[in-house]
Amino acid sequence: MRNEPFRVMIVGGGVVGRHHQKVIERHPRFDITALVDGDPASLEAFIADRETAGAPPACFADLESAVASREADVVVICTPSGLHAEQALTAASAGLHVLIEKPLDVTVAAAADLVDYARSRSGSGQVLAVVSQHRFDPASAAVKKLIEDGALGRVTSATATMGWYRSQEYYDKAGWRGTWRLDGGGAAMNQGVHTIDLLRWLVGRPRRISAYTALVGHGGIEVEDTAVAIVEFATGALATLHLTTSAFPGSPVRIQIHGTHGTAVIEDDRLASVHWSTDNSQEAVAAAKADDKAATLVPADELTSAGRHDDAYVRGHLRQYDDLARAIDTGTTPCVDVLDALESLALTRAIYRAAESGNSITFDSELEPLNAGSTR
Repeated sequence: MRNEPFRVMIVGGGVVGRHHQKVIERHPRFDITALVDGDPASLEAFIADRETAGAPPACFADLESAVASREADVVVICTPSGLHAEQALTAASAGLHVLIEKPLDVTVAAAADLVDYARSRSGSGQVLAVVSQHRFDPASAAVKKLIEDGALGRVTSATATMGWYRSQEYYDKAGWRGTWRLDGGGAAMNQGVHTIDLLRWLVGRPRRISAYTALVGHGGIEVEDTAVAIVEFATGALATLHLTTSAFPGSPVRIQIHGTHGTAVIEDDRLASVHWSTDNSQEAVAAAKADDKAATLVPADELTSAGRHDDAYVRGHLRQYDDLARAIDTGTTPCVDVLDALESLALTRAIYRAAESGNSITFDSELEPLNAGSTR
């Protein structure tokens, strides 16, 4: 493990870039040394908002000049979604490690060149990671282990619900939001991508998707603010997805995983309840319902009843940066790499394609652009 911190270049000085700034400034293994943004005001605001003293980062108006400067070891992509894969490939082609904010990009085809590059660099030690910070939440990790250990039995079904609220002002104040080209979608692609990712990660590879989308609570945007879907998985398990930004004033994100021996519920990133038993007799049902094992699996402050911490979002990203440092130190694959993130992008895009066509579609058909090459 190297002694000095990894030098970080943040690409994009907006809301997401400023969030990564706060995370990195609290992480001992990373140091911000460069910032890329074409808007001088964003660069100035970013520097003024620094929480720690020290040398200001080198500022660049374009990524090509920034990469050529060799001011960083790691490039963090925090720009609008439709720019992610192209910018990540620019940084990776210069031999730098890369962390891409969610999603990987807005379509599978747009990510094809980066996917090809990632495959060609497998085993090289170069780290290409994608943000899915909620996989590192203690609740998510605990449920994943229960499933892998067979404690819940065979997973039979799941429900995932995100009832958020975004005001009209939210969309109006940033021109790229709510556009197909740069946002890639609405409630599913932008806000719901973490919920979609967790569902796929926990339940497995999808097989077939049916969906509906609608724009019902907002105006002046191209994309949906509500999406519902049914996902059939390769194991035979079925899941329902409900994602919206028109649920005033907002409700918790809730993921329920049901199996032949147990059920686990995650609510707002914390473990709401877990019940399981190896005894499936009718007499054992009441006992299993009364025996909530959640408190035995995660720390007390990771239970739903404990409430959310003010720095919950920072904590989640800090865990992902821990994993990024581990992968770079050891030259191994990060927990969420480009190929893994590709499948969550493909599931999200399959929801849109199913809604557009009015028919159920196969998950594998969404990955066909990779076989044909990039069509960006």
